[in-house]
This record gives sequence, structure tokens and C-alpha cells, in this order.
Amino acid sequence: MNSLESTSGHQLSLVETHAHLDYPDFADDFEDVLRRANEAGVTRIITIGTSIESSRRAVDLAEKYSNIYAVIGVHPTYAGQADDDVITPLRELTKSRRVVAIGETGLDYHHLPSVQAARERNVQVFARALQGETEEEIEANIQDGAYKSRQASLFQQQLDLAAELDHNVVIHQRDAWDDTLELMSPYAGKLYGVFHCFGGTLEQANQVFRLGHFISFTGIVTFKNGASVRRVAAQIPLGKFMVETDCPYLAPVPFRGKRCEPAHTRLVAESIAAARQIPLEEIAGATTATAEHFFRFNP
Repeated sequence: MNSLESTSGHQLSLVETHAHLDYPDFADDFEDVLRRANEAGVTRIITIGTSIESSRRAVDLAEKYSNIYAVIGVHPTYAGQADDDVITPLRELTKSRRVVAIGETGLDYHHLPSVQAARERNVQVFARALQGETEEEIEANIQDGAYKSRQASLFQQQLDLAAELDHNVVIHQRDAWDDTLELMSPYAGKLYGVFHCFGGTLEQANQVFRLGHFISFTGIVTFKNGASVRRVAAQIPLGKFMVETDCPYLAPVPFRGKRCEPAHTRLVAESIAAARQIPLEEIAGATTATAEHFFRFNP
């Protein structure tokens, strides 16, 4: 059987909606990576910017390869090192017709300064002393507050840009669920987001859908400890989710521990199809249609 075909013989067409092709992980065999993706039925790849320089590289790749599109933005974990003005260069990059969304942007509280400091000092700065807050805890809370504020500012600026230019947004959210939704609420009806690398509950997924947004699944759906994510993927409506790899991260089974690449999008789709007990081509067709609707690809 041709690798582009499903078991029924139909041509498969999958969209890899979240890759980081500009990362050095792909520098040595880039053309082979694209070839393997095509052989797996992945006909379009969206490469995601995480900083201004990364976004420039994403646009360069999208303008060079007809099957690659770019999403441009500043990742929340770059908040501490991003320039004060990220919007001017991002707006300039949106002049390329190959840019199909803003992102990835959002909030990430998993790597707060206090957590990093605790690891470096090998102490628990959040441990409650009998006398109240320690000096280290007070300083950590101040640093965390400033970092969260900087992330929120970057997020809002990019949401403003997306609304201004009629682009949708690719959302990164980690340990910041309520704050992310709160910051997005003023933009209801002005733009829509896809919560990438979704690993939340069915209730959270439905919360996203009620707001008009979408979610996207990675190779986590193939993991032994990914049963809860598979259950969500099995229950939500077709047309509300997309597939991705977040490569070079999160390689699916049987490639765990190795570099992930866009071809593995098919393994994500196969896992969801198996969980839903439907043919692979149904997942491919539905997720491709959703991606086309959300990203509005330009020729």
C-alpha cells in the first residue's frame, strides 16, 4: 500500500499544525524530514515562531517551501529577554502572505523565577516557616509577579495585533489556565485561538469550545500515561480539534526519546482514530478541514 493511502485506498492529507522547523534539530537533514512528512501524507506543515528571530526564520522557510506556512510570535517563556517592542517587527513580518496566524503566545507559569531559583539553591523557597514568609519567599513572589505581568503584557500585545490584522492565534498555556482565558475574554468574537498541545480535561475542552476556540493534540495521545488525553480526544466533536507534533519535542510511540518530526503527525491521527474507533481518513479529513478553516491558507 502506498504510504499516502489509507486502508481504504483513499489519499490521505494531514496538516501538521505545530512544528518548530527553524530549530537546529532539523538543520542536518531538513530535506529528508520534508520527504518523510510527504510520504506519511502530511501535505502541509505550519512552522511556529517562538521569538522575533525564530519568527523571521519561520517566514523564510514558508517563503521557500510551498507546503510550509508560518505562524509568528513571542513565546511566554521569552518574556524576560524580549525587547520592549516586539509588535513592530511582528507587524512587518505579517506582510508575508505565508503568515497564517500569530503565536505561539500565551502564559506559562511552569518556569517561574522562584522555581528556577529553588532548583539552583536546592531549597524550597515556598516552604512556609512558622514565623511567616521568609525573605527568599517574599523576593520570589515579587519576581514571579513581575514575570507574570511581563508575560501578560506580551500576550495582550499579540492578541491586539491579531485582532487588528484579522489573524487567529496559537495559544501556549501551561499552569495558567484561568489567567489565559481571562486575558482572552475581551477578544471574544474578534479572534479565535487554538490551544496547542492540549492535555487538559474534557470540562476544559468544552470550556474552550464554548468560547469558540479549538484545541490540538500531540504525540501525548500515544503515551502510556496519556490515557486521559486519549479519552478527551475520543469524546469531543470532530471539527473542534487539530493534530500536531510540537516537533522536535514529544515524539510519539514508538519514537519516544528520539527527535520528533512532522511525519509523526500521522501517528497522532492514527491514535485518535483508534480511540474513537473510526477510520483514519475520517480523522485526516476532519482535522484538515478544521486547519483550513482556522488558518485560511493563502496560495
